[in-house]
Amino acid sequence: MSPFPYTAFIEYNNTRLDLKSKGMTRTEELYVDIFIDDLNPGIKYKLDIHPKETITLQKIVLEIDCSHRNDWHKVFSNGFQSWSESREFDLDEEIPSLKSFANPFMKFYGDYHFSNIEKGKGKIHSWTYTYLRNKDDKTITFFGSINERTGYTIFNYNATTKKIRIEKDCEGLSLAHSYPALEIVTLEGKDKFIFDQWFSFFSFKKPKVKPAFGWTSWYNYYTNINEEIILKNLNAFIEKEIEIDIFQIDDGYQEKVGDWLLIQKEKFPKGMHHLSQSIQQKNVKAGLWLAPFVVEKKSKIFRDHQDWLLKDEQGKLIAVGYNPMWSGYFYGLDIYHQEVRNYLTTVFHTVLQKWNFDMVKLDFLYGAAVVPRKDKTRGQIMSDGMEFLRQICGDKIILGCGVPLGPAFGFVDYCRIGADIHLSWEHKLLKFLNNRERVSTMIALRSVLGRWQLNNNAFLNDPDVFILRKENNKLTAVQQNTILTVNSILGKLIFTSDYIGDYSDEQLCELISAKKWMKSEVNQVIEKTGYYEIEFTNESKKYKAYVNLWEKSVRIPLHKNTLDLEPYETIVLLN
Repeated sequence: MSPFPYTAFIEYNNTRLDLKSKGMTRTEELYVDIFIDDLNPGIKYKLDIHPKETITLQKIVLEIDCSHRNDWHKVFSNGFQSWSESREFDLDEEIPSLKSFANPFMKFYGDYHFSNIEKGKGKIHSWTYTYLRNKDDKTITFFGSINERTGYTIFNYNATTKKIRIEKDCEGLSLAHSYPALEIVTLEGKDKFIFDQWFSFFSFKKPKVKPAFGWTSWYNYYTNINEEIILKNLNAFIEKEIEIDIFQIDDGYQEKVGDWLLIQKEKFPKGMHHLSQSIQQKNVKAGLWLAPFVVEKKSKIFRDHQDWLLKDEQGKLIAVGYNPMWSGYFYGLDIYHQEVRNYLTTVFHTVLQKWNFDMVKLDFLYGAAVVPRKDKTRGQIMSDGMEFLRQICGDKIILGCGVPLGPAFGFVDYCRIGADIHLSWEHKLLKFLNNRERVSTMIALRSVLGRWQLNNNAFLNDPDVFILRKENNKLTAVQQNTILTVNSILGKLIFTSDYIGDYSDEQLCELISAKKWMKSEVNQVIEKTGYYEIEFTNESKKYKAYVNLWEKSVRIPLHKNTLDLEPYETIVLLN
């Protein structure tokens, strides 16, 4: 493919510098190199900044002119972090903004606090990568960063100008050394081929872990867990002769979020090592949930170590989110504070060595990087945080969650790629607030269908849980089947929170079928008008799954007849 026409500029010391289209641009304070390489296939754009003295960056922008292309009809938005809505948008759509009165509670969950995002009709932004889908639905034109260690890369598509503005999040960065600012590849072809090519440019290896099936306590018991509940659910799998790989204890074992070594003794009288042993004795890996970079307001850490917490320029503590299930606002830890690093090293040594857990689910990770430092961009902070976690976890399994995906590449084994499943199809209040990170079955599934290409490249995809139980939820049987089918075809870490001891024979059969679909190899996922179409192979047989996520029925044209999909229904057919 040929390079797209483009312009580039940087802003530093409150001055704009327009750059030559190729080669070196010099000033008294710095010089900037732009390289264009033919990758065969694809093109790489590289922009490096070399200061001669200390400068302060405001912007780094590469703007690609796509006005000669009229064959696109969708643009993909990769949301800011694990929970953020991620899907293909129509070119003239608009990404809704969070309601202003919700900002104090939710602005740091997503990208609502970033200033370099274009908003409005026909303006779609994306993090780390994006693509335009051709009208034939079979191929895409892809734009992706291969360097997120120096900062987040934001792609802003403007349908009016037909330009893609690629920007490094670097405002306020004090720079006294060479800085590899942007490294962007463009590729064209079918999804699977394109993403395989993109990930070949990264230095990390493909994930070593295998697809896993298991249980987590959260979506049934939430924080109301104890030793009896955990062991009762574990034994149900043994009694029903259902093999599982991982059994994970979620939030609720610790006194407060942040106080990870202070266990609620009345709920877990024999301690956490006893539980991990009990799980492992069943030939199952033991997992434990933590949110290592945040602390809640009523925690001992918050009370005794406020010097460990992130603060703004005025020295005020920064609340990085609000959770009514904890003690309201919660706060981020400064991962560069040596006592914080010492504390987390002790926590993980205890969890992984003394308690001997095999896996940790690490949640709310975005909280470490909500504000930049003078010497670090937000993306650099997030990348440093992920590198630190991998260092102190060693070769134990990490399931990442609530994390910007680019910085997680190569550091986690499994990663959540969608929002939390809700106990009904949609969370109406959070939808009204336009929260793209909301607890929502609908949003979760759309992101799972949108990020399927990341699987087995960056990590193995965790699509969140399925629910088959009839009590303690408002999902219909049809909705439950769609969650189960989509997750098991597209995901490689499939958990439930159900007590399967109460399962009927029919529910057990559904559970077993989910394990069958986990062996699938996905070839393509296309959003049609009113439904999704998944092409995949399973045990050498070719299938198509038709998925309706909406409340209206839809008629699907097949080769010689039609297929009617009821609201929320999914049907799998041999292809």
